[in-house]
Order: sequence, then structure tokens, then C-alpha cells
Amino acid sequence: MWNILNKYFLFAVVYRVCFFEPVQAACGTPPLIVNAHVVGVKVIYEPGEEAVYSCNVGYMGIGRNRIVCPKNARWNKPGIKCEPKPCPIPQVLENGMMHSTEFKFGKTVYYSCNEGYILRGKNSSYCQSDTMWSDLQRSCEPVRCSPPTLPMYGSIKFSNPHGATDIPVFGESVTYSCNQGLALIGNETSFCLASGKWSQAPVCKEVKCPSPQKIVNGFLVFALKRNYNYLESVQYGCVQNYVLDGSRDVTCQKSGNWTHVPVCRAACILSVNRARIFYKGKKLWIKNLPSKRVQHREMVAFYCEDKKHNCGYPVLTQCIDGKIEAPSCFQEPSAAAYMFNWKLPSEITQC
Repeated sequence: MWNILNKYFLFAVVYRVCFFEPVQAACGTPPLIVNAHVVGVKVIYEPGEEAVYSCNVGYMGIGRNRIVCPKNARWNKPGIKCEPKPCPIPQVLENGMMHSTEFKFGKTVYYSCNEGYILRGKNSSYCQSDTMWSDLQRSCEPVRCSPPTLPMYGSIKFSNPHGATDIPVFGESVTYSCNQGLALIGNETSFCLASGKWSQAPVCKEVKCPSPQKIVNGFLVFALKRNYNYLESVQYGCVQNYVLDGSRDVTCQKSGNWTHVPVCRAACILSVNRARIFYKGKKLWIKNLPSKRVQHREMVAFYCEDKKHNCGYPVLTQCIDGKIEAPSCFQEPSAAAYMFNWKLPSEITQC
């Protein structure tokens, strides 16, 4: 009996090998691709059968989108890669900023306004699958300020004139002025701030300055001894042979003090008796200079001799409040040399 079974099994094997086709291997489900899917995906693919990939919504394919089930039933690596579709760079938000570095499907950009501006609309947009941005309607509007307070005894001028219904906005300014005779204490300009409030407004006050002081060797020109109002002015002058050092006019300031009071400076008397000088653009014999006097801050040139090169040259000196000195190189000539102009540094060839 055992021999019969063995013979039957051997016959079955030989019959199967000789008369039936061998069973071929098949491929399973194609490999997964990020952001893609297989069109009409199946569980089993026969050798030679294709699998076709398609990118998901919002993505675009790069590379071949088909793979074929090989005879060894092992899928090759797909050649397609799905990348997010790009969206155009969003329009610049006037008076605002955009915060993002990527402009492609699925990404979000955020918006904010500059100081002094308020965002109207959503603060973000995202890149959609159709490569268009969502929620594009937005703007940055300036902060509004309520009308500024009118100062007592003063007036306001707007930098940007408004109509009856217009409201001042961030960055605009007003200029204050006071009625005549009153001083404006503080900044004359006020600005609409990012907080919606105005910067500190000035006040208009009555200011008096005391009677102006007297100055040495000087006098006040037709000035009464009284208190003076803000911006009133008086004039100073000097007695003979003195000149003013400073402005002739002084004005009452908002601090209640006068502007800088001038000083009377003395003229200078040249101490030499024999010389030729250069003064006010002219060569003069010193005897022809009235009283040998020059005024404060005026310049005089004396002539010195360069003995090595046998030539003359001028050296400047200046009168300062009654004091002047001849240059150290100057030598006053003798009476005879001066009388006959003999080799005077001012008369010989100049260096």
C-alpha cells in the first residue's frame, strides 16, 4: 500500500511540472510618496503593470510620475517628488510690515503696523492651493487724536488744515502762538502721538523784565526806567573813544531776563612816534593817524626788516580793550632815518 501512494505522489509532481504553467510573483501596493497618492491604487499589480502617482492638492510634481511592477515583484523607488506650489510675493502693506520668509502653499504670513498705526483687517494670510493668498483686504490706518486744547490767551494753527468733520491723526502737528505781549512757555509745536494724545502743550504767560542795567562807559538810548514786557527792546551806546562789544539791541526774553548786554571797550593809543603802518587797507605815516588811535578789535600792521634778505614785511597786531603792542620784530627808526625815509622796512623791497 505504501509503495502505491509513493508512486501516485511522484506521478502527480511530474504531471504538474510538465503540463501546468508556473505561478508568477506579483507586486503589492506601490511605495508611499509624501504629499502624493497613487491614482486607482490596487492591492496587487502584475509584472509590467504601471502605477501612476498624482500630487495632492496644493503640490506640484517634479520628476517621472510612473513606475512599473518588475518581474522580481519588487517596486523600484519612485522618481517623482511633490513640492508645495509657490504663491506670489504679497503686496507691501503701507505703513506696516510683513513677517515671513516663505511664500508657498500651506505657509502663513503675518502683518503688523508701524508705531502710530492700527491694523484694519486680519493680521495673517495663508497661501492656498490655488496659489492665491487668503484675506488680502487689510490696511494700516493712523491713530486719531482728539482736537487739541486751545491755550488761554493764545491760538492754534494746524500743519494740515482740516475740514469740519476731519480729525487730526498721528504725526500731524499744531503750532501755538500767544496774544501780543505774552510769552509762550514750552514748545511752540505739539504733535499727535502714537498713544492718541498730544504732546505737552505750552502756556501763555505775562512776563516782565526789570529796568535794563547800566554799563561802564556806556548809556541807554531813550530808555525809561521801568519794567518791560516780553519782546520789548532797548538800545545801548558808548561814550567817545569806546565801542560796543556785542549787540546794540537787547530784548526782554520769556525767562524774564534780557538778552546778552553789550560791553563798551576802550580804543588803543599807539605808543610809537615814528613808523609807517598799514591800517584799514592803506599805508599811513603814523603822524597822519588821528590821535594815533585805533578802535577795539581793529588790526594794524607794523613793518619789520629781514636783514638776511634785505627786505621788509608787515606783521599784524590787534587792539583789545585799550591794549595793543607793537610786534617784537619792529624797531622804531631814528629821527634822521625817519625824516629821510632811509632804509625804512616799509619803503624797501618787500619780501
